[in-house]
Amino acid sequence: QVQLVESGGGLVQAGGSLRLACAASGRTFSIWALGWFRQAPGKEREFVGAITRSDGDTVYADSLKGRFTISGDNAKNTVFLQMNSLKPEDTAVYYCAARLKGLRPLSQGRFYDYWGQGTQVTVSS
Repeated sequence: QVQLVESGGGLVQAGGSLRLACAASGRTFSIWALGWFRQAPGKEREFVGAITRSDGDTVYADSLKGRFTISGDNAKNTVFLQMNSLKPEDTAVYYCAARLKGLRPLSQGRFYDYWGQGTQVTVSS
């Protein structure tokens, strides 16, 4: 079992920044990749980005490249999502997810095995 806990969400003005963290515990050695997804009210879940633990390879949603950055600290079993130049449309619940098998593409949420409870990000205009 793997447990994931997100933190760092909150209310921010448009143009501001937030840094989310996802702390993994349990059988963390079995994690191949950690991903971030988000879901806004009334919308489907959306892939944000992901990072592989072995080599730190990152993948991002095309629409978010340049504003969002994922990094990881394997020693602390934590992955971060740095979000800059935030827009009201970035408002959503942000979820961290862990994938055990080394399968691509990383953007497919159905291939992730464990999910956190999510953290709310609200961007005011």
